[in-house]
Amino acid sequence: MLHSLILGLARWMALLGGLVLCLLVALVCISIVGREINGMAHGGYLGAAGDWLVGRGVGPITGDYELIEAGIAFAIFAFLPLTQLTGSHATVDIFTSGLGPSANNKIAGFWSVVMALIIILITWRLFVGMQDKMRYGETTFLIQFPVWWAYAASFVAALTASIVSVYCAAMRLTGARTL
Repeated sequence: MLHSLILGLARWMALLGGLVLCLLVALVCISIVGREINGMAHGGYLGAAGDWLVGRGVGPITGDYELIEAGIAFAIFAFLPLTQLTGSHATVDIFTSGLGPSANNKIAGFWSVVMALIIILITWRLFVGMQDKMRYGETTFLIQFPVWWAYAASFVAALTASIVSVYCAAMRLTGARTL
């Protein structure tokens, strides 16, 4: 029952991260096309149509870098739970490949605990950072987007990653499977 709940939570978060990533790709594409059309219009390559497009506001999306920065941070944290649950982190096993299963299980258990502690530390610091951004009312430069919103979204994903990583460490230490 608990495993199904953790797996569902990790998958849901990964899907949400994937959706945000797809939206960011669309944002980048639209902004680049708008920037190019605007450049051609200002260069006189489009004639009267260029003046009409510029008059309609065709150009890059204002604050695209700010939105991408916030969205990528969230997406990274959103993918962590499923990555941790499935053991999909990149590994180098040059030295451990010759060891037996028992030694490798102990090493994996150790690193699961270390990973859980690191994710919990990052989650805590994200929460502290979010509180600072809220307290000072910091906003982004161009679109005046409250910075704490990005911290809050990343915090929710990091909190999910913390829950999943603690579960994975517990399962690894007790010898149970994670997925």
